[in-house]
Amino acid sequence: MTVRLRGLTWDHERGRNSIVAASRAYTDAGHNVEVEWEARSLQAFADQDLESLTQSYDLLVIDHPHIPHAADAGLLAPLPDGEGSDAFVGRSDESYRWQDARYAFAIDAAAQVAAYRPDLLPEPPRTWPEVLDLAHAGAVLWPAKPIDAFASVFTLASGLQDADAGRMGFAEPTAFAQAWDLLSRLRDLVPAECLDENPIQTADRLSSSNRWAYAPLLYGYSNYARTGFREHRLRWADIPDIAGQPRGSMLGGAGLAVSARTTHRAEAVAFAAWVATSEVQRGVYAQAGGQPGHVSAWTDAALDELTGGFFAGTRRTLDLASLRPQHPEYMAVQDAACELVHRGLLNHAPAPEVLADLDLLFAPLGAVHARR
Repeated sequence: MTVRLRGLTWDHERGRNSIVAASRAYTDAGHNVEVEWEARSLQAFADQDLESLTQSYDLLVIDHPHIPHAADAGLLAPLPDGEGSDAFVGRSDESYRWQDARYAFAIDAAAQVAAYRPDLLPEPPRTWPEVLDLAHAGAVLWPAKPIDAFASVFTLASGLQDADAGRMGFAEPTAFAQAWDLLSRLRDLVPAECLDENPIQTADRLSSSNRWAYAPLLYGYSNYARTGFREHRLRWADIPDIAGQPRGSMLGGAGLAVSARTTHRAEAVAFAAWVATSEVQRGVYAQAGGQPGHVSAWTDAALDELTGGFFAGTRRTLDLASLRPQHPEYMAVQDAACELVHRGLLNHAPAPEVLADLDLLFAPLGAVHARR
């Protein structure tokens, strides 16, 4: 008898086509399981809480900051180790663990990286002074709607202090001042509409117009490096160096979780573990437009060629990425921080004022990290 599962993912080729193709391959391989996937916009997914989603779906593709709350509330099923933590790039697997248990498989890996048009810019900038020089020439875009502006501040603050931001307060004052100065200067040099754009919109503009050639901080999408995805292929690279390394990028990506309320837990867990294997990640999942989390995909020469060097070009950034605080109340803090940072950029607020407000928001989260 065929078991039918319901899954929820996000509505982009990277998040939709990849998991749908993997599901079909799982059924075709002889497993008596079929998964029907529903795809929603990122905003629609964010607006509905996991309490209601886990009542309706057996499988969910989710962001890792949701894990501590969902685990503490008993919404997600703990998952087996599968191929182990080291099987996933950078700190991806760590991001889906809470209280010594894993609650999602890191099937999709991402961090803020850089993108450029190789037909317009033979080599991307490697330092922030070079980025600002290129921005002065009018060739730079930077997605900076509230969540992406916050991500950029988190990235630079983490890189400059060489430690994850948000642990005890938000950041060390000198590092934050440097980060705020860099992003304030960038804000003044990019088109005003950048402050309302997300990475997908920026990648679309880069790949469809010859007016701009580079973006220094945006979540990577290997789709744009594949032939035929857009009019012009993008190339992806590490973020600009800080102290000689592309360090501090705020880790993103997506994980495949199983609802604790599913009536088919064994089948759902088996499917999730299968999708996270090396063979599937570098095979059907990646070939269908996915951006795998498995290390084997990031070191696969054929896959790197398919994506115009995406994996080799950004791997160092993933390995040196920063991780947001893991705390059941984190998402509420992030929502407030996003608005605070965005408003501060719009209003040209001074760094000490913005940092003081961020420190107040993040201070309660540090106590949990100190105990873990």
